[in-house]
Amino acid sequence: MTRNLEKLKKQYTAVSHGTSLRGRGPHGGRAKGKPKDVGKTIKRLLSYVGKYKILLVFVAFSMLLSAVASLIGSYLLAPIINRITLELFPNAQFNMSSFEALADSVIIRIIGENSGVTTYIITALIILVCVYLIGVIATYTQTRLMMTISQSSVEKIRNDLFSKMQSLPVRYFDSHPTGEIMSRFTNDVDNIDVMLNNSLVSVFSGIITLVGTFTFMISTNWILTLITILFVPVFAKLAGLIGKTSSKYYSSQQASLGAVNGYIEETVNGQKVIKVFNHEADCVEEFSLLNRELREKQFKAQFFGGIMGPIMGNTSQISYGVTVAVGGVLMVLSGFTPGALTVFAGYSRQFAMPINNISMQMSTVFAALAGAERVFGVMDLEGENVGSGKNVKSEIKGEVVFENVSFGYNPDKEVLSDISLYARQGQKIAFVGSTGAGKTTITNLLNRFYDTEVGKITIDGIDIKDYDKDFLRSNIAMVLQDTHLFTGTVMDNIRYGRPEANDEEVINAAKMASAHSFIMRLENGYDTIIEGDGSNLSQGQRQLLNIARAALSKAPILVLDEATSSVDTRTERHIEHGMDRIMKNRTTFVIAHRLSTVRNSNAIMVLEKGKIIERGNHEELLSQKGVYYKLYTGAIELD
Repeated sequence: MTRNLEKLKKQYTAVSHGTSLRGRGPHGGRAKGKPKDVGKTIKRLLSYVGKYKILLVFVAFSMLLSAVASLIGSYLLAPIINRITLELFPNAQFNMSSFEALADSVIIRIIGENSGVTTYIITALIILVCVYLIGVIATYTQTRLMMTISQSSVEKIRNDLFSKMQSLPVRYFDSHPTGEIMSRFTNDVDNIDVMLNNSLVSVFSGIITLVGTFTFMISTNWILTLITILFVPVFAKLAGLIGKTSSKYYSSQQASLGAVNGYIEETVNGQKVIKVFNHEADCVEEFSLLNRELREKQFKAQFFGGIMGPIMGNTSQISYGVTVAVGGVLMVLSGFTPGALTVFAGYSRQFAMPINNISMQMSTVFAALAGAERVFGVMDLEGENVGSGKNVKSEIKGEVVFENVSFGYNPDKEVLSDISLYARQGQKIAFVGSTGAGKTTITNLLNRFYDTEVGKITIDGIDIKDYDKDFLRSNIAMVLQDTHLFTGTVMDNIRYGRPEANDEEVINAAKMASAHSFIMRLENGYDTIIEGDGSNLSQGQRQLLNIARAALSKAPILVLDEATSSVDTRTERHIEHGMDRIMKNRTTFVIAHRLSTVRNSNAIMVLEKGKIIERGNHEELLSQKGVYYKLYTGAIELD
């Protein structure tokens, strides 16, 4: 049975939350966002951009030169039109503005007093072309330099963010969705890039153009300038109304898009289940509901976003018409020149453009600042606790002791309670118990993925907090239930356990893990490329590579966390053979649901609700006829 639209939207918008849906607002603007502390964020960004002070000076100069060239180029039309008018109407009388008179005198000085109108026009046009050419060169220089500054700054931000991610504790990654973490590198950094590369340039260039245009307008005719300014609130009001409506629909569009993408993602991942239970028709119907909703929201968003330009353009035409009409009257009554009217009409038409551009870019700027604030928030997080600072790097043999250790991931919920145990060098210690009993937490504490607050863990008599963190982890190899393989060859993935190992050592490790035979059956053997986290391999094969990686590490302490729980019995035997080889002469901690894998352990710890309720070897625990005996005989089962 299909679900209703509102329920679908709510569920699948949540599914898509945190994914990289780079939503765009009206006219290409990015998704909205507001920083909490604008000043602090800008200061932090300047610490990156400020390294290029000399380039920024050239950018500012080029920006100013480009704007001035555009304004002067437009104004050079005035003396040309005036000269042509005088040629056609010799008795015409003009009152030229100071800018017109200056431009006219420059041209006359170049060509001489007695030159004809043709020479005058050709010379003026050559000057006009040169001015615009200077503007083009300035714009190119500004764009190229700003691209260098922005890309270099963003590269440094990404590097700093990624470096910080590597130093953050596992607690951070356990408590934040992957999509949210990825959005710092994609959406947020991308928004910073857009702001540095485009938005800031557009804002400052718009301000320069606005000031320059106003200066030329007021010096030409203050009456027409006043008329133009009176239309600005009309432009702003219309832009605000349309933008507000458009923004509302763009937000709805993004929510609907998120729901559609979330639904697609879930159904693609769950195709086998859908087909097994014959839900194809229901899926099609549900998707049609979501897709229809998206179509309606997109129509409204695109419509209101699309009419902004035409409405603003037609409104500016009204301003243009009024300005020209009044200018015509001024030509008759006060000797206002036709050239000045022509140029002023052009300025009046473009006067509102910088205002609109600045207002539209500001939303992008604030979204980028909000993104930068989130990025810097991650950078400011406290890294992994380095411990006591002693940074011991003495040789580790593998004697592990837990002394009255209590721990909780959250202060209000204790996961381990007063755990005490020891493992002599080379011993195999197993942990069994139901889900949530605290088995994996013990190994997380051993590796210092989390630090104990109550009790102490020592290795060879030294508190693990006194060891150099990297040195400690290099002496503990782990084989986890969820294997992770990286893009690269089989050889590269095994070598991940010890990067300096040569090919022969890698192959020996694979043989020790019982992985060599299946590797040699692959198309390119050890040079076979691993795809999609090992999607071209079976679960058992991926686990064998994981074991080979641990074997290559030569770490004296080994942790096996549910290493055989997701494979069949035959594959389990292969994995056990591999594990038996790599466990030899290593202190090993084994977590297992299948009790057959822990029978030969030196000691077995039975955990329940964070406490060790039974301990002993296989025979001793069977003789106690407690929880372990009931689990082994099948009287009760692990959940």
